[in-house]
Amino acid sequence: MKHDKPKHTLKTYFFTGILVTAPIAITLYLAVELFKWVDSSVTHFIPAKYNPETYLPYGLPGVGVLVLVVALILIGMLAVNIFGRWLMGIGQKIIERIPVISGVYSALKKLFETLLGQGSTSAFRKAVLVEYPRKGVWTVAFLTAPVYEGFKKLLPNDMVTVYVPTTPNPTSGFMLYVPKKEVKELDMRVDDAFKMIVSTGIVTPSKKIKKK
Repeated sequence: MKHDKPKHTLKTYFFTGILVTAPIAITLYLAVELFKWVDSSVTHFIPAKYNPETYLPYGLPGVGVLVLVVALILIGMLAVNIFGRWLMGIGQKIIERIPVISGVYSALKKLFETLLGQGSTSAFRKAVLVEYPRKGVWTVAFLTAPVYEGFKKLLPNDMVTVYVPTTPNPTSGFMLYVPKKEVKELDMRVDDAFKMIVSTGIVTPSKKIKKK
C-alpha cells in the first residue's frame, strides 16, 4: 500500500521561509538599531577633539558603544572599592530624600539587581511551578527573597516568597506568599525559565520536574 507523500507547494515553502528567517531577521534588526542608538547617543557626549570622527572623512561606527562599555567597566571598578561604595552611598542617600524620584530609583534598582543576579536577597534563586491563578492551573514562577520578617507572625509557618511573571514581559508580575509544600521545584536554570516565559512556552528546555 502506497503512502501519500505530503504535498509541498510554493505557498508551503513561502511560509516555511518566513518561519525560518523572520526570528533571525527581527533579532538582527533590533540588535543593529539598538547598537546604532547607543552609538549615536554616546558619541554626542564625546568632546570633538577626542572624537576620531572629527579627523576622519567618514563615520566610525562603534566608537560610542566602546566608550560606553569602558565607562561602565570603570564605574563598576569604582563601585566595588571602599571609596566608590562611600561615594555611591552618599549619592543614594541624596536620591532617597527626593519625593517620587526615590520610589522610581528604588524600584529600578531592585529590578536590575534581580534580573542581573546581583544581591543574594533579591536575585531569583530557583525556577518553580505554582498553582496560579486558581487550583488546577499551574504557572512558572521564581523563588525570591525570604518571607519578610514583619509578615511571619501573620502568615502560616513554612511559607516562601515567589514571583509570578507575566508573559511575554517577565519584568511585570505578582509577588505571592505560597506554602512551601505547594511549590514544585524545577530542574531548570533561571535563564531557561525566562526564555520559556518570553517565548510564551514555545522555547522549552528538555528538563524534568524534581520529584519530592
